[in-house]
Amino acid sequence: MMNYFQILKTFGKYNLRCTTVNKSCCFATKVEPETDEEGFRVLDLKKSKRTTSQRRRQVSIPVMPPRESKMLPDQIWSDVWPGPRTFHPASVPLPLRQGINKLGAPPSKWANAELMKIPNFLHLTPPAVKKHCDALKMFCTKWPKGLETDEQMRKHFPLEVITMDYCYSSPSIRNPMARIVTIKFPLSCLEFDKHSRDKFLRLVGDRYDADTDIVTIVTDKCPLKKQNYEYALYLLTALYHESWITEPWESEKSEADLEYYDWDNSISKENIIALLKLTNEEPNLSSPKVNAYKTAVINLFDEGENDYNLSKYKEASLSILFPT
Repeated sequence: MMNYFQILKTFGKYNLRCTTVNKSCCFATKVEPETDEEGFRVLDLKKSKRTTSQRRRQVSIPVMPPRESKMLPDQIWSDVWPGPRTFHPASVPLPLRQGINKLGAPPSKWANAELMKIPNFLHLTPPAVKKHCDALKMFCTKWPKGLETDEQMRKHFPLEVITMDYCYSSPSIRNPMARIVTIKFPLSCLEFDKHSRDKFLRLVGDRYDADTDIVTIVTDKCPLKKQNYEYALYLLTALYHESWITEPWESEKSEADLEYYDWDNSISKENIIALLKLTNEEPNLSSPKVNAYKTAVINLFDEGENDYNLSKYKEASLSILFPT
């Protein structure tokens, strides 16, 4: 039988051996974090930090040279910049500068926010536009014959429409000035009689230029350009048809109510005829001196009395009263 010391010695070796084995197992297995009774992890700041994991190696990525350094002088630019896009300095082989620099010269294109703010037209170079036109030729028709000159086009298409497009740098691409539509046309292209022409001119007011015989109508009340264009055409149609309408009260107008001097129904015409008969002359109303007197009287009543109109009226009256 073993005594007490032999038993203690035997179990001491065994426990030491087991402790050594358990220590090696602890390094091999994953250590679970301590938790409380409810299963939450316990934060213990007194424990020494565990060995940190080895940091990853930072692999340097090679930076490619800018595209502009590889471009050839005879490259196809439309392949590099096919459509509208924000400015990119590495793709544009031009030494562009924009902005303000305290050192003197404007900043270069690299890291230049000013060049990226504004829209550019680098995709609308002449070769690219020509390529687009060649692609659209298959959808176009031949130019009609008889419209080779500007005079022929103005004769067949007298209405001129003027609009404006803007490049607008704003949260909204719609510029308020782009909605304005202007139409111009010569008054001689419309068919009028004496009454309708006079009424049309009084309706348009100062929109008619007597020197060029051009009527100008500007519309900007609607929010869209298409709406203003349709409204301008409506105004032209309404003015033309309204000028041909004769109101019942227009037939009751007397000579004093007329907006112009009516020579054909005036007393001056009757006086000239009576004067020519008294002087034993044939009352020829188409003679130069009668036409000069007619023009002087009309200008005197329509334009008012001034030195020029009074002198012309005096000369025309003397030529009739004292013929040479």
